[in-house]
Amino acid sequence: MKISRKLVLHFPPRIVEQPVINNLIKDYDLSFNILKASIIPNQEGYVVLELSGEQDKYDSGIKYITSAGVKIESLSHSVLRNEDRCTQCGVCVSVCPTKAFILDQKTRLVVFDNNRCVACGLCIKACPPRAMELHF
Repeated sequence: MKISRKLVLHFPPRIVEQPVINNLIKDYDLSFNILKASIIPNQEGYVVLELSGEQDKYDSGIKYITSAGVKIESLSHSVLRNEDRCTQCGVCVSVCPTKAFILDQKTRLVVFDNNRCVACGLCIKACPPRAMELHF
């Protein structure tokens, strides 16, 4: 069974310059789409990506990068909306390129689907009450 997940990979300084993602793809036959990255030599780095492949190979690949020292978290845990701050203004709906925000026609409330989010940060910049948060 093929699966696809959006992940945030955190690289400690000691392995930032190692070909971890290359090995992950080559040795485990996985495909990826980099959504965002910040890699600086000798500093901590991160890569936001969508990783896809057969379940058994995906699981083996995740074990490999974890054993290499990469911390993994789901992208859905990194992008958050502070419900107390959100005023339901809808600005995020108009700027989101992936339609992660939609306006519920019945309730007139903005609904956030973090599974569609690619952590581009446009909603963070546009949000008047600063309700969107990105934690990498």
